[in-house]
Amino acid sequence: MNSLPAQELKRRGIAAVDDLIANGDVHVIRNNQPQYVVLSEARYQELVAEANEAYVARVRMALEDVKNGRVTRFTTADDLLQAIDAEEPV
Repeated sequence: MNSLPAQELKRRGIAAVDDLIANGDVHVIRNNQPQYVVLSEARYQELVAEANEAYVARVRMALEDVKNGRVTRFTTADDLLQAIDAEEPV
């Protein structure tokens, strides 16, 4: 994990990030805790694409469940909440 103290970022500016970003994401440490992550544009686009793919996959699975009758419909939110409360923990 690439890490960079916030003080170093403040002192050197973006040049401090430039030195580390080639080796991967940069975690900015503030008060001894990771506070921020700096990503390259390519890495950011990769994460966005992965999130979008996961979203589409979840929607497709939900539509398949509806199509195959693997859903339960509730007439009110209270009915749904009661059904959730009645379920056994997984």
